[in-house]
Order: sequence, then structure tokens, then C-alpha cells
Amino acid sequence: MTNPSTDSSAAIPAYTTGWRLLAILLLVVVTVMAATGVSLFEMFNAQITHLQAKVKNVPQTKYIAVLLDAKQAPGVLVTFDPQDNFLMLQRLTDIKEGANDSMQLWDNSNSAKPVSIGVLTPKLRTAQLPITEKVLAGITQLAISVENRGGVEPGTPPLLPYLYSGALIQKAL
Repeated sequence: MTNPSTDSSAAIPAYTTGWRLLAILLLVVVTVMAATGVSLFEMFNAQITHLQAKVKNVPQTKYIAVLLDAKQAPGVLVTFDPQDNFLMLQRLTDIKEGANDSMQLWDNSNSAKPVSIGVLTPKLRTAQLPITEKVLAGITQLAISVENRGGVEPGTPPLLPYLYSGALIQKAL
């Protein structure tokens, strides 16, 4: 006869087997959920990185001006993208400089003492002028004059009247 206390092949009660199967099943479910969670987190991070790269490549216009001629017709569209640090000046008319002339952009915030921002490249439909956002922050009015080839010397006022002028507006991104 066998002694039940020393027999290792004693029957395991049914409720213990059920609990063990439930524990194994729950362990499998938790493992699958954890793997799914990690996978979703990685996909989310990849999407965020992708969208950040797309947004970085989209131009952002922070400053804008429409410079008007003497008849109040739009002549030049001015925009500034803080990512590039360039003013973009798009001509809206067919007016071109003469062979010995240049168009020069002015900060006309203080009309008694205009400050040159730069000379536009001749005959280009869209020109770029390098400038920083810090400099633009203090400008409220822009104007364009026609000057001798290459623009005026620093400290020299522009020839008047201005060809185009208008307000520079900071817009919310």
C-alpha cells in the first residue's frame, strides 16, 4: 500500500488546475496587450516625427505687407518666413527698372529718417532680401523707391516720391 503523504503523483484538485490555466491565460493576455501597447507607442512616435518634418518644411509667413502705388493699386507683396530669414518681395505689376535704375526697399516707420533695407535684384519677379526677425519687429511701414543703379549710399535719403508704400503687419502663425 502506498502512503498518500509521500506519493508525488497525488491528484491535483480541479480548482487548482483551473486557477493555473486562468493565470496562464491572463499572463498571455497581458503579454499581448503590452506588446500591442509598445507597438502603438512606436507607431505614434513615428507619426509625430513624420509630421514634425512635414511642418518644418512648410513655409510660415509671420510678416506680410501689400505695398500700394500712387493709385492705391497693389504693386508688391512682401512676406517674411522666420525659418529662412528672408523677405520675399513679389512684384504684382509689370513695372521694371530702367537700365540705370534700381528699386530700393526702405523702413519708412520714421518717415523723416527712412532706413534702407536693401536693393532689389533687377527684373526678378520675386526677390529675396536677407533680414532677421529682430530687425523686422521694429518696422511698421515699408516703401520702395527708384534709385540710381546699385541704390543710394548709406545715410543718404531716398529719391521721392516712393513708387510703392504700405504697412508691415505681423500675423499670428
